Amino acid sequence: MVKLTIDNKPVEVAEGTTILKAARQAGINIPTLCYFELAGMKFENKPGGCRVCVVEVEGRRNLAPACATDVMEGMVVHTNSPRVINARRTVVELILSDHPNDCLQCEKSGDCELQALAVKLGIREIPYKGEQSTYKTDTTLSVYRDMNKCVMCRRCETMCNKIQSAGALSGVNRGFQAVVSPAFEQPLGESSCINCGQCVQVCPVGALTLVDNIGDVMKAIADPKKTVVVQTAPAVRVALGEEFGMEPGTIVTGKMAAALRRMGFDYVFDTDWSADLTIMEEGTELLQRVGKVLNGEKAVLPQFTSCCPAWVAFAEKNFPDLLPNLSTAKSPQQMFGPACKNYFAQKIGVKREDMVVVSVMPCLAKKSEVARDEFKVNGDPDVNFSISTRELAHMIKQFNIDLNDMPEEDFDSPLGESTGAAVIFGATGGVMEAALRTAYEKHTKKTLPRLDFEEVRGLDGVKTATVDFDGLPVKVAVCHTLANARAMMEEVRNGNPRGFHFIEVMACPGGCIGGAGQPYHHGNSDIIRKRMEAIYREDAGKPIRKSHENPDIIAIYKEYYGEPCSHLSHEQLHTHYFDRTKKIEVEK
Repeated sequence: MVKLTIDNKPVEVAEGTTILKAARQAGINIPTLCYFELAGMKFENKPGGCRVCVVEVEGRRNLAPACATDVMEGMVVHTNSPRVINARRTVVELILSDHPNDCLQCEKSGDCELQALAVKLGIREIPYKGEQSTYKTDTTLSVYRDMNKCVMCRRCETMCNKIQSAGALSGVNRGFQAVVSPAFEQPLGESSCINCGQCVQVCPVGALTLVDNIGDVMKAIADPKKTVVVQTAPAVRVALGEEFGMEPGTIVTGKMAAALRRMGFDYVFDTDWSADLTIMEEGTELLQRVGKVLNGEKAVLPQFTSCCPAWVAFAEKNFPDLLPNLSTAKSPQQMFGPACKNYFAQKIGVKREDMVVVSVMPCLAKKSEVARDEFKVNGDPDVNFSISTRELAHMIKQFNIDLNDMPEEDFDSPLGESTGAAVIFGATGGVMEAALRTAYEKHTKKTLPRLDFEEVRGLDGVKTATVDFDGLPVKVAVCHTLANARAMMEEVRNGNPRGFHFIEVMACPGGCIGGAGQPYHHGNSDIIRKRMEAIYREDAGKPIRKSHENPDIIAIYKEYYGEPCSHLSHEQLHTHYFDRTKKIEVEK
């Protein structure tokens, strides 16, 4: 332990702690810009580049970056001396001198960390005048880039390379022309980007934002010729309340359903319902693969989950040789689309082309998923538009609705009934646990002695377990963030030495609850943890907690699909993948 003094306050922290962490432990706030952490996932980025966090250390000639300077025994630190405040003001003024002033139109207005710093430091005018950087804007189906607003904090680069290992962003050029960009400043959509959007989640300003689909949804609602259906993902209900002043982890399921009806959606359904449907298809596929191996036949194992579109894109761009390992089951979002536009549309007598399906997702990769050609019938998408949790909050506010005042209402039937197994899809380990609940009982024909698989829960980057299927040991693994997924894929590529049968992958920290479309958590993993706790509370409170016991799922198989992995369900609920690696032709 090291003893020091910060702002005349005695502090004792572990050796190796930075001044910034020591100050925060003592309840002293030091502003930052380039620094961020995901404490629950044991990740800390401390580049010391922006110099906003500088402090004065007695006996040291220069000011020290608090995020990159370790404490020392007897150190005396001043975090708010006149010298420090003047230095911070100068740094922020210089950043603002090369920054657009279109705050009123910026998507990050109100959530912008640079804006908050300027307010805190009382900056009202910029004393430095000169040329401003100019870059072309760039967009994918999910992420919009405006590098004119970039402050070179490099958070996006760290997230993309260290946490996601996608390698799409890095600092290029030098001096005034320096910018964070894909290699050779190519468009983001042509790079190794997998549209996870985590760069958007950590960007402190408006340089990286989501592609806004609110206008498309509003037009559909206003069109009297269209029947507009909305589905809401599991993770949305435990985060949406944050946009209305509620504590992280507040469950707003019923209030959200009520608000969606007030906004004019014709039917309000639940993606949890199609999560149960996913378990039936994906779980059956797993049992079929394992059964073939037990019978001496060839089958591709381990089977990877396929619910996360960013993970699917990552596999397509980095591990095309392992695509047969991915489950062919569509994600819950994409299973809902054909079930709604075929099964439900027939029930209510609406033509497929006259139905608009909107999804509310915690994820930005879902925006690119809905646009994939294999999810269209004669050009008509199974799911027309995907909006994020933040976009839904903006829409609710535009309709002058306060979520706090909404009554509790149920989802519509028959695509609204769900189980506890479905709601835990929103957390890392949830898909695995839901699949195990059903696969165990389908394989053994016995009732599970316990429903809670604690060994696959939590925020550890990789979790492994062996589950006894009545004499058959099933080895499973769970990983979140794509750097962890890459390590797992390399292990499988090298022969799967640990003999895994089933592996769940989610791209975002904590799973969907930490998705890039969720309310900004600014690296606060306590928020992610509270959302996760709420997910499991919702599960525990459900009267039915196994997907195969959902009466509406039983009904759709009886009335329409026949059985899981039938010919019709394969046609509508399963998909295929593509090798999306770059092919370089060498001239002979």
